[in-house]
Amino acid sequence: MDHFELRNGELHAEDVPMARIADEFGTPVYIYSRATLERHARVFREALSGLEKPPHLAFAVKSNPNLAVLRVMQREGFGADVVSGGELARALAAGMPASDIVFSGVGKTGAELAMGLDKQIGQFNLESEEEGIELSEIAAGKGQTAACALRVNPDIDAGTHEKISTGKADNKFGVPIDLAVSMYLRLAEMPGLEMRGLAVHIGSQLSDLRPLEQAFEKIGALMQQIRNQGGTVTHVDLGGGLGVPYRAGEVMPSPAEYGAMVARVTKGWDVTLMFEPGRVIAGNAGVLLTRVVRVKRNGNRVPFVIVDAAMNDLARPALYGSWHDFDAVAPTGDRMVANIVGPICETGDTFATDRPTDALERGDLAIFRTAGAYGATMASSYNSRGFVAEVMVDGDKVASVADRILPAEITAAERVPEWLD
Repeated sequence: MDHFELRNGELHAEDVPMARIADEFGTPVYIYSRATLERHARVFREALSGLEKPPHLAFAVKSNPNLAVLRVMQREGFGADVVSGGELARALAAGMPASDIVFSGVGKTGAELAMGLDKQIGQFNLESEEEGIELSEIAAGKGQTAACALRVNPDIDAGTHEKISTGKADNKFGVPIDLAVSMYLRLAEMPGLEMRGLAVHIGSQLSDLRPLEQAFEKIGALMQQIRNQGGTVTHVDLGGGLGVPYRAGEVMPSPAEYGAMVARVTKGWDVTLMFEPGRVIAGNAGVLLTRVVRVKRNGNRVPFVIVDAAMNDLARPALYGSWHDFDAVAPTGDRMVANIVGPICETGDTFATDRPTDALERGDLAIFRTAGAYGATMASSYNSRGFVAEVMVDGDKVASVADRILPAEITAAERVPEWLD
């Protein structure tokens, strides 16, 4: 459920008419609903209420790092799952306690590891033995001890898009499961490291719980092997990845179904379970509002509806061939079939092909739904278009939460060296 609905023939974001947002902030613009973010956060937490111990919940900052979004999550009691020093700084700026921050990611630099230690974050998810050795050296040099989990690659195909699959043997993430026991025990002997757990994350936008269940079963068996050899495992990070419906009528596993599966598989583990939801909370809490530049008609061919949003604003369709429902803000009831495209000088700047949609003409407003995750955060300034604005609604209130960055501002940060004058 979200809070983007038709009222009196016009789409609203909570109680705010979208035309008002377009008039006040321009287009394209991302719109986030506070009520939807809060509802999804609470539904996810409730889905895990049957676990044997209270879980640790950390919002996946990469899905939407906007400070206002992070503040909503902080107020809902979520920590942060971060994958860079920049995300770590954002989580702290949003008020998330350092002790509730988990630092994931395959390429943490020495400077980022040191930053995590200096900020006294809650856990490092180690992606390799080499990373553990480097962290040990840094932590020991500072006279500190870093709480760590070892991320394991269970070699399971999540059944999702190949570019967001992370749990197969040929993916770059985690350590091979057949090497994990010996590696974990070696790392546990190193100074400056407190090896306390295991971590697993097999991909994003999962539409089937079975691959997750298989991965968790493997992690449970691995945990027991480590304990049998004298190792300590008090925490298991089960990651995120639960999918959301991008198409109207699409059915995905619910958080309640997911929670029931987790409770069943992990019964008797005697650990604190950790979760890193992102898309399942933020995805349907945001839309991208755009305006039709013109409709290009080519005789008997399917017309092109050219909108002012582009692949630099919403990259998922160009990157993954992803679907986003596309709706007129003020539908008339008339329909058309169209190719929905942006103004970027790339054929890849295509949001939809042969799409049945509301009839649209120049100047009409429309939205791309389910754009609250992996939307603005993946934006670029390609074609010197600048960066899209972001707003948040709260009932009948709306506020800018990220200013539009104009091309001139980007150009102003560039320099021509003297030897080119």
